[in-house]
Order: sequence, then C-alpha cells, then structure tokens
Amino acid sequence: MITTHLNKLAIFGGKPAFPQPLHVGVPNIGDKKRLQARIDSILSRRVLTNRGPMVTEFEQRLADYVGVRHCIAMCNATVALEIVTRALEFEHEVITPSMTFIATAHALQWQQITPVFCDIKPGGHHLDPARIKAHVTPRSTGVLPVNVWGRPCDVDTILSVAEGFGLPVVFDSAHAFGCSYKGKMIGGFCSAEVFSFHATKFLNSFEGGAVVTNDSQLSEKVTLMQNFGFEDRDYVSHVGINGKMTEVQAAMGLTSLEALDRFVEHNKQNYHAYRSGLQNIPGVELIDYDERERCNYQYIVIELDERITSISRDQLLDVLAAENVDARRYFYPGCHRMQPYLAYFPNAGMLLRNTESLLDRVLTLPTGLAVNVEQVEKITEIISRVVESGRAVSLRLRARSGASRSRAANDPCIEAS
Repeated sequence: MITTHLNKLAIFGGKPAFPQPLHVGVPNIGDKKRLQARIDSILSRRVLTNRGPMVTEFEQRLADYVGVRHCIAMCNATVALEIVTRALEFEHEVITPSMTFIATAHALQWQQITPVFCDIKPGGHHLDPARIKAHVTPRSTGVLPVNVWGRPCDVDTILSVAEGFGLPVVFDSAHAFGCSYKGKMIGGFCSAEVFSFHATKFLNSFEGGAVVTNDSQLSEKVTLMQNFGFEDRDYVSHVGINGKMTEVQAAMGLTSLEALDRFVEHNKQNYHAYRSGLQNIPGVELIDYDERERCNYQYIVIELDERITSISRDQLLDVLAAENVDARRYFYPGCHRMQPYLAYFPNAGMLLRNTESLLDRVLTLPTGLAVNVEQVEKITEIISRVVESGRAVSLRLRARSGASRSRAANDPCIEAS
C-alpha cells in the first residue's frame, strides 16, 4: 500500500499535481485598464522621471497610508537602504540579523560598513534584543533590524536597547508594508524605515522602494542624496547618486495601492486555507499572523521538525518541486554563510545557533493572486501525504540519491559536480 501510494508522487514517476509551476511571489496585478491609462498620461506629458506627478502622488498616498510625514520613493529598496543609512552617517559597524535577504547586509557592505550579525530569538524569526548588547563596540554606529515576513520585531525593546547605547535604528521593513504593531502602522517607529515594492511583494511598482520618516531634516537629506545632491536645477549641495523612482514605476505602485484591500483579502483566504490544511500534520508548523493587527499575509512560512516528520526540509522541497510547487528555502543558508561575509567571519555561526537551526527548517509556500484556495488545499494534501509516509519517502529518496552517485562514480562520461 505504501509503495503504491508513493508511486503516485511525481518525484517517483507519478503525474505532477500542477501542470505549471506555482511560485512564491508571482506578481500581483491590479486594474490593467487603470495602469494603461496612467502610462498613456505619462507618455502624453513626456515626463518619464525626475520626480514627476505620478511619483509625488505615490509618495503622498504612501505617507498618508502609513501615517508618516515624509516618504521618498526610490528605484528599489536596496538603494533606499544604502541612502538612508548613509544619510544617518552609519559607518564602521552596524548590528543586524543574518536571518534576512542578502540585500540587508549588502546595503551596508557596499558602503564599507561591517554588518555585525546578531542572533534571533529562541523559537522566533527576529533579531533578539537581549543579544544586541553583546555586539556593541566603540565602532557600532547603528542597528538595522528586519520586520521579516511582515511580522514586526519586538520594536519597543529594540528601540529601548539601542537608545541606551545612543545608536540610531533603521528598520528594514521590506516585507511589512500594510502591517501594524500595537495598532500603529509599520513605518513610523524609528529614525526611518524602508519598504520594498519589488515585483515579488504583494504591493509592487515593478521594481521600487521607499524611505519613510517623521524627521524633516532626514527627509530633506535623503531627497537630495537620491537625486545626485541637486538642491535646485543647477546647484549640487550634497554628495548623491541616482536613486529616483520613474513615473512608470509610480503608475504601477498607485494601481497596486488601489487594489491593496483585494490583495490582502486574497492572501488572507490563502493563509486560512493553509492553516486549515496544515494544522493537524505532525512536525509541520505554520508561522501565524496576529490577526488583531493589520497584516498583509504576504508569506506562507512553515517550519519542519525532521525528528517528527522523518523527512528533511530539503527532501520535502524536492518532492514539492516535482509536483510543480516551487517552494523556497528563505533565507538559506543565511547571510553569514554567503560571500564576502563567510570569508570575513568564518566562525560567525557559533554565535548564531538559533539562526542556523531555523534556516535548516524553514520553507515558504506559494500564495498571492496567482494561487487560489483550491490549489492551496492540494498543496497541503501533498504535504500531509508525504509526512504521513515520511520515513518511507526519506529512505527511498536517499536510496535513489545513492544510486545516482554510484552511477556517476562508475561512468567516465558523467562529470562530477
């Protein structure tokens, strides 16, 4: 019975559950007619960039939505991080988690600032405020926490600890647009916060990002720096680069913003379908959202406990891939195990035990407007069947892997990888 059951899995020769791959982060598209009308107006005006009317409208609507005084739209969130941390005169060392997308660390390293990786909370996914103190040195100039998955950090404690050392804080809130913390929208909790509107985010502007802040002086400085330092038509008063958002990006952003409630509601339905389908699977834990707060439900994240499931996260990943479910190992293997940080700090993992443990367990699953509840139910059914036969699946995958290695070793025409 088990063999027959397993043979139905695509990885063992069965037919894939889905004819086309379901991806994590397929772009959400709003009203195409509204977008086209905006693009037509841009082409008619022939103002394509340099803070045209679409960008200024997008900035104002974002600021109003988040509840901050200032919003500076950017070409992408990585450049936004680089500019705002430079504007705040971050240098030398900045404390940040390794449990994040590599852009968080690169935005610092690009400016020759050393990202000092701090571990996450035991059992959590966010920077542990209790561990910040151990990383503070005379060279520390700031703290860069990440509101990963759109779920807020322990904002109050992080700000309190950082203030005690006189360190400014910038939140990487790339995932967290449309989310709240203690009833207040993410975006106005520290010196500045950065959002991403990349195509994979639930609100996208094709590419794009923004710095939001209540600090008028900082806003003025960031605005100068993202446009080569031009104070007026001819006069440059500050060093700067080209970080501007284009009009077409802003047009997509405005169109996405108008569809925001629909995006959130669809994501929420998918989240509840995942929660229903996964809740009784031993060893599989869905990372939940606090629905007393505003949430964007952008990421569906599970943790796999191999001691219970008898199948590893990576084996489940392979099984799902064969079914055309393109799950992702965010943010494996961790910034500290990528270059150049691995070369700089080869033993960093010794101080990041919670991070390393989590990175071996986490899997993100497809959602967004390109995925519906019926497909979610099919995905959870696959996971349930695989875990139910976890040991048998694992043994069969290992045997197949061993056979493949044996054939490669004995065939001179097969090149070793």
